[in-house]
Amino acid sequence: MFYKRVTYIMLLLFIISLVLPFFSFAANDYIWSDDSVLANASSTKDENFNMKLESGAAILIDQKSGEILYEYNAHEQLRPASVTKVMTILLIMEAIDSGKLSLDDRIPCSENASAMGGSQIWLDVREELTVNEMLKAICVVSANDCTVAMAEYLAGSEEAFVQQMNQKAKELGMNDTVFKNCHGIDEDGHVTSAYDISIMSRELLNNHPSITNYTTIWMDTLRDGKSQLVNTNKLLRTYTGATGLKTGSTSLALYNLSASATRNDLSLIAVIMKAPTSAIRFEEAQKLLDYGFSNFSYTNLGKKGDIIKTETVNKGLDKTVNLILEKDVGKIMKKGSGSDIVQEITINENISAPINKGDILGNVTYTCPDGSKLQVNLVAENSVDKINLWNMTTYLYDLWFNLFR
Repeated sequence: MFYKRVTYIMLLLFIISLVLPFFSFAANDYIWSDDSVLANASSTKDENFNMKLESGAAILIDQKSGEILYEYNAHEQLRPASVTKVMTILLIMEAIDSGKLSLDDRIPCSENASAMGGSQIWLDVREELTVNEMLKAICVVSANDCTVAMAEYLAGSEEAFVQQMNQKAKELGMNDTVFKNCHGIDEDGHVTSAYDISIMSRELLNNHPSITNYTTIWMDTLRDGKSQLVNTNKLLRTYTGATGLKTGSTSLALYNLSASATRNDLSLIAVIMKAPTSAIRFEEAQKLLDYGFSNFSYTNLGKKGDIIKTETVNKGLDKTVNLILEKDVGKIMKKGSGSDIVQEITINENISAPINKGDILGNVTYTCPDGSKLQVNLVAENSVDKINLWNMTTYLYDLWFNLFR
């Protein structure tokens, strides 16, 4: 029995010796580089390339990064027509994803909404549709009556909703944009640009991807099959990988389109404004998308939550903490460029407890041969408590109890 107790005591002393180093203090700032080939990289946008478009303005961007692959008069202020509804839909989706609004909520129709005219499903003031049905009508047939009904429900009035639209545009850096209404019917001073449309389209698709449940609908019905819906975006039927997004046309705006598509993990957004005909807007959007998919590819460099390194923690109950990527990171490249990307990891000095889950503890920088850089934070995968007398005593007690159990 005596030897057994001595053995336990020696084992406990050994455990204490393992715990004591947590109280030590050590600097651990360093940079580590991995020169392995991670992906191909090159300059993307060709400043001298001319697509020879008939439309008044155009832009092609990578949906994930926002990188511009082609642009033409991209900042010219033009009338957006019903492409305006991209912002309206964005605010609706924000309300849904934040829990403020449910797809099953029933939306009434005011006299104002009923009298909108233009593209509509002829809402009646005695009628209520669910948010799900409203989104179908807005995304598929660009229903102005449903758009106004949703705006009034969310903000109390269309005017108040338009203020929210302009505030969101400001937050997103849409400096070419002034909204006067939520539907896009021509109104003096209601303007945006191809560049700004690409910004709000990207925001909608990246942060509310479930919207493609609606923007990819080719045909559907409402009112128990009594109302037929056929999408105004013809690319959904003819273009492989099309995911949306919104058409718009008036006699003054002419023909506009924000077209999105995904192939082989590359997602692109092409915006056409002031095309002379409906057919030309689709042809030129397809021309932009074809150019993008033919000349570029997307390489994932890391996924959100990937463990990049494990670091020692000073004065922590846990000896180490995993450093993970804060978000997805990837690079769009010109096909066949065949150059290296260098990964450089920088760790904060003196990582010490306490640490909260999600605390920034360093970053990773990916440098391309063309000089462009991608940087993403490294964050703590989990929290680490600081050692103190209480939790040390508890820790040792648990160890001792488990030894004699």
